[in-house]
Amino acid sequence: MAKKRQRHSAEFKAKVALAALRGDKTVNELAGQFGVHPTMIHAWKKQLLDGASELFARGTPKPEQSEGPGTGELFEQIGRLKMELEWIKKKAERLA
Repeated sequence: MAKKRQRHSAEFKAKVALAALRGDKTVNELAGQFGVHPTMIHAWKKQLLDGASELFARGTPKPEQSEGPGTGELFEQIGRLKMELEWIKKKAERLA
């Protein structure tokens, strides 16, 4: 039976990445201590280092966009597909 995938919280990942960044222990020792694969520790450490500059960036954080640039096009396509589906249903009723 396949093992269910573990999901780690952001706090846990940050804790492990900071421990790896400190360098007190080797990655293999940290992997044994926290029960995660060394590859994951390397990935979380890299992610921490890459995102650290964003913490100190000037200005306000960028707001998340709820709508992308192609949202209007997608709604138009949904409308067209609904119309086509209704037309096909009417044709199917007439043939039956």
